[in-house]
Amino acid sequence: MSGPLRAVLGEDQPIVREGITAMLKRSGVEVVASVSNAVELVSAAAEHKPDVVIADIRMPPNLADDGLQAARRIRAERPGTPVIVLSQFLEASFALDLVGDDPSGVGYLLKEKVASPQVLMDAVQRVIAGGSALDPDVIATLVSRRRAADPLERLTPREREVLALMAEGHSNSGIADKLVVTVPAVERHVTGIFLKLGLQQTEYSQHRRVLAVLRYLKR
Repeated sequence: MSGPLRAVLGEDQPIVREGITAMLKRSGVEVVASVSNAVELVSAAAEHKPDVVIADIRMPPNLADDGLQAARRIRAERPGTPVIVLSQFLEASFALDLVGDDPSGVGYLLKEKVASPQVLMDAVQRVIAGGSALDPDVIATLVSRRRAADPLERLTPREREVLALMAEGHSNSGIADKLVVTVPAVERHVTGIFLKLGLQQTEYSQHRRVLAVLRYLKR
């Protein structure tokens, strides 16, 4: 990709908006529009066609989930647009609403974690690359429910660790770094996950990864 990354930011609190804007600029991201409500966010995204949209979930006009709904509309109008939504509180149902049937190119982060430029930029890079960037605390909440007949229960503890990191958006090499194991070891665990979840080899192997993550998040 030539030139700096271009972002549209939606945040109704001026101090937070200015802070995130400054953080992005320091990381080499050009903020082409910075708006304070969901209506303006949709318009700005349509006008600028940014590389990524970053939005607070609770924004005017209703201060409910307006930012989330704006992000979904943006992706509906321009499929594949990478989006990251920010939340003050852990609201797992909002994460599932955003993910829908495809976690590719979406991120859900808690605002307290975004104080670190590295966390935000890592999420930006993941969603732009077509991956996902879901806060580990959100994932832990989503998968805390247990079902007796759930094939996920057949996974070993290590396989569940690997799948959790897949859901966060890590590649096999990234998972290997996190778990301090070799990439081939991770690949074996991923293969085991696919087999136990009944995800057969197809021409589009990446689809199995997405399907595995969706089953994990929606259990």
